[in-house]
Amino acid sequence: MNQSNYKVTFFASIQWMFFIFVNVVVVPISIGAAFELSTNEVVSILRTALIVTGAACILQGWIGHRYPLLEGPSGIIWGVMLTLGASAPSLGLTLKEVGGGIATGMLLAGAVTMLLALFGAVPLIEKIFKPMVKNVFLMLLSIQLAMIFFKGMISIADDGSMNVAITLFSLAIVIFVAFLKIKGNNLISNFSLLIGIVVGWPIFNLLFPEAEGMAAITQTSGGWMLFPLGQPNLQLSIVVMMFIACLLNMSNTFAAIQAASAIFNEKETPSQHRYRNSLLLTGLYSVIGSLFGLVAYAPFASSIGFLESTQIYDKKPFFWGGAMIIALGVVPGLALMLAQLPITVGNAVLFVAYLQLFGTALKSIREYAFNSVTIHRFAAPVLLGVSIMMADPQLFTSLPSIIQPLISNGFIMGVLLSIVLELTLKWEENAEERLTS
Repeated sequence: MNQSNYKVTFFASIQWMFFIFVNVVVVPISIGAAFELSTNEVVSILRTALIVTGAACILQGWIGHRYPLLEGPSGIIWGVMLTLGASAPSLGLTLKEVGGGIATGMLLAGAVTMLLALFGAVPLIEKIFKPMVKNVFLMLLSIQLAMIFFKGMISIADDGSMNVAITLFSLAIVIFVAFLKIKGNNLISNFSLLIGIVVGWPIFNLLFPEAEGMAAITQTSGGWMLFPLGQPNLQLSIVVMMFIACLLNMSNTFAAIQAASAIFNEKETPSQHRYRNSLLLTGLYSVIGSLFGLVAYAPFASSIGFLESTQIYDKKPFFWGGAMIIALGVVPGLALMLAQLPITVGNAVLFVAYLQLFGTALKSIREYAFNSVTIHRFAAPVLLGVSIMMADPQLFTSLPSIIQPLISNGFIMGVLLSIVLELTLKWEENAEERLTS
């Protein structure tokens, strides 16, 4: 490898490290706040999450699905855990009881996922997560992520009003990174996300020295702790809800692998071997996660947006980025140093990265020629999901507390509706749908 290639690999590895870190660091912080954990417990979860995530990425890229896809805390499970934590008072449970039920449900789901993979159930699972379900998944994911990171770009002052200066700075970062991506040469375009962080971070600190980073934590200790959210229990309502959500989480695996196969221009569909190995590892990570208060793991379909934005498909930088993430978790203080990355800068850069994911979602349905009948198989679940995402969460408080996390989650409801439509209706028999129509 010549010196130029070494430089590309080095900077691409740094870019992967930032991408993984920014996607992971906010999860333990928010879980800690939702379950009223001590600073020491939050730091423990953060360090463990970084180590497990780095190792998970390397193992998936090496012996799992073998694509450079971030394996990290599932957004589906993250949202369900936050909702369950918030509903603890209405359920008449303590946060520790809810956390213990979550640990039990996640542990069982991880074990079941591994067993399904071991005993050859991949074809059966594929029949549930059909291509159209994956298309709906990608569209809802791109919309959900755009909404999350757009909100993260908007700085809110202590009095609840918008901090206009910081928000405008975030929009400037978006424009800057998008300009580099669109107008820059290949090298600058491929590293536009990293350039946005490296340039935006110091300028933000100069302009807004009092603003907080992604994690307002100063403690650098935090040993490893078992079941920080609560000891496993049999609070059946919590266990069942978490178990169902974790099984639905398998849709991440199928959507991510299918999308990765497409961008790598593989002529054959991904082998069941890839799905089996990936599900085995994901189930294992979820079992480990349940022990240490982590969110259940899954391949990030959103990594497709990152890959298409950077146009760097080599796995070496991905592996090195994973190794750096492990180092951040092992060495006290390193993770907390990077956690000072301004929230709005991180969100602005990721917002641009995930614009590519929307393009992936559009390309995933281009083989279909919809008409007035078949449009329902795509439009109904997508628009239902988006409508719930945009609805006021207070609208769902009159429902039984145990089903609120499910019904109020637009992403889950959209995917569930898509599964039902694909399993119960014969769309090809109702009307022609392919481009040959």
